[in-house]
Amino acid sequence: MKKQSQSDNRPSPEDILKKIQHEQHESNPERARGRLKLFLGFAAGVGKTFGMLAEANRRVKEHGQDVVVGFVETHGRGDTQAAIGDLEVVPRKLIAYKDCTFEEMDTDAIIARRPEWVLVDELAHTNVPGSKYEKRYMDVEDILAAGINVESTLNIQHLESLNDTVYQITGVRVRETIPDLIITQADEMVSVDITPRALVNRLKRGDVYRPEKVPQALANFFQEGNLCALREICLREVASEVDKSVDSLWIGPDSEKTRHTNDRIMVCISPNTSSEKLLRRGWRIARRLRGEIVAVYVPSEKTTLEQQKVLEVDFALADRLKVKIERTTGKNIADALAEYARTHKITEIVIGHSHRIALQDLLQGSIVERLIRQVRGIDVLVVETSEHPEED
Repeated sequence: MKKQSQSDNRPSPEDILKKIQHEQHESNPERARGRLKLFLGFAAGVGKTFGMLAEANRRVKEHGQDVVVGFVETHGRGDTQAAIGDLEVVPRKLIAYKDCTFEEMDTDAIIARRPEWVLVDELAHTNVPGSKYEKRYMDVEDILAAGINVESTLNIQHLESLNDTVYQITGVRVRETIPDLIITQADEMVSVDITPRALVNRLKRGDVYRPEKVPQALANFFQEGNLCALREICLREVASEVDKSVDSLWIGPDSEKTRHTNDRIMVCISPNTSSEKLLRRGWRIARRLRGEIVAVYVPSEKTTLEQQKVLEVDFALADRLKVKIERTTGKNIADALAEYARTHKITEIVIGHSHRIALQDLLQGSIVERLIRQVRGIDVLVVETSEHPEED
């Protein structure tokens, strides 16, 4: 297994894109990064795309702005198609894959066209293999770096840090996610909101999915209880972003009132079982507290292929969430983690426990219990890590 340094400095896709943006700015400093406006909803069918198109048409008709459609997915809905109106549509790029031809957004054509605003639907979309980028949000980063403003749409369940929360609510594991960094970097965010009952009625009328898909949707993801919970999460997310915006008005980088936080969150990564749930939980805690976060693991003398795969997945998620990774050593795992927590003034520890290792705990003693005994004064959150997810 490749040795890890004191901090995992492998560049993520976001890091690479930031470097590209910096280089482009250096070569063309007068062209500033474009603005990103997000239309955020709690489920498909709330009206995000319709709202985005309505605003785009107002920009053209009332303000004479240059707006084009980069990619809008109508899903066969007549009212959505009609809402495009007279907006210029940039032709899509055709990509061949497995004897089929798919349509994807033509990012290069949009940048060459250089409109003032471009509409990009479904930000969390995964591009077909053979595309320039794996995810559509990466295409959007290119467009923003070229100084073009973007309006886009996103459902709350696609945020990476909420993946476990959405699974717990709906029983469905959403596989198409984007880094939370995207939403935190948005210049403006609009909450597109209707009541869950109204959304269910839209679904039943066939305004969201084809009629044959409606019964399954109502029996699973679109249960009214699920929608109520997702709506609350969405509203809280928007409120959180508003709070941070207000803070930035009062507490600037040059202000004497600049807030310094003492909260330091430590997520304990294990090579024996996935720590993705812990990373997401820790990230949200750190974000809520405006604190710092670090992921710590204790390398074993021999790492199996299975353990290596587990760590690689965890490291990849840490990259996406911008969580620094540290390695530490000691007499045993509990001692090593406790020593790191004390030395680095950690205020809260997030650690996982799975019932699948109960026999190991019985024979050797629980790492969690030993850690808790050694870190008096530090909050420890123990998270159950066993799960049997369904995919969306």
